[in-house]
Amino acid sequence: MTLHLQPVRVATGSDDRDGQLVFVDGFLVVVLVQLSGQHGADAGMWFLEAGFGLTAVRSAPLFLDLEAAQV
Repeated sequence: MTLHLQPVRVATGSDDRDGQLVFVDGFLVVVLVQLSGQHGADAGMWFLEAGFGLTAVRSAPLFLDLEAAQV
C-alpha cells in the first residue's frame, strides 16, 4: 500500500482552508482540512472533511497531526 499526501486549498465556507488530499495506491480516499483558530482548543488539528470507500464515516474524527491521520 502506497500512501501519498498532496497539499491543497479547500473551499469549506469558513477559515479552514489548508487541506491535504490523501491517496492510497493512486486512489483519492480522504480530504483532510486543518482547523483554524476559530475552533479554540482544536485549532491546528486535522478534520476528516470527506472520506471515500472504506474511509467514508458519519462521525468524522479529528487528528492531532498528519502523522496521526496516516495510521
